[in-house]
Amino acid sequence: MNRIRIDKKGGAEVESTYKTRLTSEQLNAIAKQHFNTGIQEYREMIDGWANHAYYISLGNGQEVVLKIAPSKVGKPLRCEQDLLMAEVQALRLVGELRDVPVPRVLAWETTCSLAPAEYFMMEYMPGMPYNKVKEQYSAAEQAEIEEQLGAFNRRINEIKGEKFGYFSEKKPKYNTWKEAFLSLMDDLLTDGREAGVKLPMDYDELAQLIREKSDVLSDVNEPVLIHWDLWDGNVFVEQGRITAIIDFERCLWADPLMEHYFSHFNYTKGFVKGYGRAITTESERKRRSLYDLYFDLILWIECEYRQYDNKEHIQWAIHNLEEGIERFRLS
Repeated sequence: MNRIRIDKKGGAEVESTYKTRLTSEQLNAIAKQHFNTGIQEYREMIDGWANHAYYISLGNGQEVVLKIAPSKVGKPLRCEQDLLMAEVQALRLVGELRDVPVPRVLAWETTCSLAPAEYFMMEYMPGMPYNKVKEQYSAAEQAEIEEQLGAFNRRINEIKGEKFGYFSEKKPKYNTWKEAFLSLMDDLLTDGREAGVKLPMDYDELAQLIREKSDVLSDVNEPVLIHWDLWDGNVFVEQGRITAIIDFERCLWADPLMEHYFSHFNYTKGFVKGYGRAITTESERKRRSLYDLYFDLILWIECEYRQYDNKEHIQWAIHNLEEGIERFRLS
């Protein structure tokens, strides 16, 4: 996700009902299946929001991470279907660049013979999530880290696609970015309607406003791979250097300006310097307003789907959306 939320700005943790949890016996059986050795120790990695992860130290000394999809219970958001498959394939694709630090995929299991959901295993990467150590760095050091991030993000966006849309092979693709983005938005608004989520604006009126402002999307002609969820929590840092970029599960074939560090939450000078591109034209500003609205809507609608129990976060999400809709009106 996995994404900017109130807890990630220093507030309380938010727990999701999505997660699939495994016993030590299940983890041990999985380790023996793929690595011919048992587990020495393990721990839950609690920062995920949909898929769930475990750090595992194997009997042979190797350190790995197991990531498992939500069990097939309940109904996920349309944009959260087939996330694990998308992440495995995206990690392999980005890994081919060689100069972007991403974990290698070591195993991928879809049979559900040893666990109640599909999972994959990847190498353990050193470092700490940037959001957890950011305040330990000076402003100048943060700018350097974010410059690195901009450069890595640009490299990811240099991977070209054939059509626009969700990365998952199971999802439809589109010849134009306008068609693809409006499909993403339609999926999200349909999810909100079906779950009875109340918005600060009537659904039909909001959908009409989005369509009225969507012509600028036709200015995007080339689909590129975007991470989309590259916020501080998905960037690992050690001694002022980025050691890993993780969580490619939500990647898209899209407009690179949809990347998170171009959003109203971040967009720092360091990132822009490293990326080598800023938002400068009227078309770019109007496109970014559409992407900001999409993200603000997700942050609110997903509260119902994931049944978050943190009232502070829920209040923040609706307030953020109210501000987001107002910004969008004026864009």
